[in-house]
Amino acid sequence: MKVDYLIVGQGLAGTVLSYQLIKAKKKVVVINQTNRKSSSHVAAGLYNPITGRRMVKTWLADELFPYLEAFYSDMEQVLETRILMKSGIYRPFLSIEEQNEWMAKSADPMFSDYLEGIVQSSSQLGIKDPYGGLALKYSGYLDVSLMLDQYKRYLLENEAYIESAFDENMLVVNQEDVSYEGITANKIIFCAGVNDASGRFFNWLPFNPVKGDIISIKSEIPINKIINRGVYIIPQGNGTCRAGSTYSWDDLTDVATEKGKSEMMRKIEELIDSPYQVEDHQVGVRPATDDRRPFIGQHPALKPLYIFNGLGTKGVSLAPYFALEFLAYLEGRKELHEEVNINRYFSLY
Repeated sequence: MKVDYLIVGQGLAGTVLSYQLIKAKKKVVVINQTNRKSSSHVAAGLYNPITGRRMVKTWLADELFPYLEAFYSDMEQVLETRILMKSGIYRPFLSIEEQNEWMAKSADPMFSDYLEGIVQSSSQLGIKDPYGGLALKYSGYLDVSLMLDQYKRYLLENEAYIESAFDENMLVVNQEDVSYEGITANKIIFCAGVNDASGRFFNWLPFNPVKGDIISIKSEIPINKIINRGVYIIPQGNGTCRAGSTYSWDDLTDVATEKGKSEMMRKIEELIDSPYQVEDHQVGVRPATDDRRPFIGQHPALKPLYIFNGLGTKGVSLAPYFALEFLAYLEGRKELHEEVNINRYFSLY
């Protein structure tokens, strides 16, 4: 079989990138071993323009967010499945000073496009927000696990998917192409999450994987809006919510621990004052990077090899835009954004 691109991995990165390539009429084969414990399958899929403890506009928000919802809506049409849940996000204020600060910021064009409004007093029974909070728009969540399953079905129907662990020792790298178990590809792109950090081709990049806990809870007082401050709480219907996440750089196993669960419960109790029960507990290890910017680009020595990885905690918002940028780069139409191009780390190779 001769293809334009062989994609290794069908997590969020591999799914979004291969979809962009297929839309551009490229012949693609994805090789992947399904792992229900991967960060993509576990992820809550939140996308949010105002993030972090300091509540700042996320990096490249003005480029990412206008494109994000249109991209996933297009995928919904192809997959014939609803995967994007558009929803406002509520971020409680921690003090009256913070409320006053955001009252002033709300008139600033830099922020105003992303604000639904300022809430000046407690908004809902069950939420700890004595100072009110910030109501955001252009936000919501993606059902990542459902998207991966439905996209895998789509690839299989189009004979573009191989369910198998990738064996890098079987890859033959030539000057102009690669071959792998009967497949010849002009280019191979590694999108295998944390597996690429231990593979022999891109292990020189400064990955900084981080483990996160997500728990499902059932609250006695129904939570009917996404809350995000320190942790996120996402209503799923019937009084059930998904809540996350922790950050651990020491324990990178896929094992859920009581320590992680206890930390999540403590953070939840800082946000809500409703009794709740924990119904499920999952963990995932995200492919984060030292500088919190994706790893995208061409291998410094093996020219048919590329990587699209390191999307970290903001993968849902980063993946569509940068997959489109990467497509333009692969076709020779433009250079990559300097903050994501792996040539920033060529000195480590």
